[in-house]
Amino acid sequence: MGWLGALALLSALALCRCLRRPGAHPHHPHVHCYSAGELQDGEAPAHFVSRSLRWDHYVPVQLVPQLERLQDEARRRRRRRHHRERACPALQLRAGLRSEPNERSISPWRYRIDEDENRYPRKLAFAECLCDGCVDVKTGRETTSLNSVAIHQTMMVLRRKPCPRPSGPGLVTFEVDYIKVPVGCTCVLPRTGR
Repeated sequence: MGWLGALALLSALALCRCLRRPGAHPHHPHVHCYSAGELQDGEAPAHFVSRSLRWDHYVPVQLVPQLERLQDEARRRRRRRHHRERACPALQLRAGLRSEPNERSISPWRYRIDEDENRYPRKLAFAECLCDGCVDVKTGRETTSLNSVAIHQTMMVLRRKPCPRPSGPGLVTFEVDYIKVPVGCTCVLPRTGR
């Protein structure tokens, strides 16, 4: 086992150690159970959000406050709520230099906030492709000679779960999980039947 394998083993052991709580139930020595009073506003325990586990380095976490501000502004401008349809926009080259990458891409996307009460971080920005095809740079219109597909980033999250029995009622624990988060879209050649 090389130094990389040894480093992976040490990381896994350190993560297991941080999930342990002194005085945990002997039948489940690795489970750390929390009461609602130990958790602030439904967030993860402080030792999970330490310097070594920095969720704020992930773009899906960084974008949430900005998306929430944009949603609030849009709600104030509109009296009634309309469902935003998925529509492939025409490419506008003049606005391209001032717009964000997701707006000037030939496979444009928008972000939505995905919220899961049993996940930490609870809110993540998910990208949604706006086109089935891709925008032709010559015409500025959608073409189906290419397909838009989402690009995913694997992200570590914590899942809130009820503590194993025989712990007290209302106690929860957190388990490490890895999810694929759509972070953008790109153009690919269409799959062809053989």
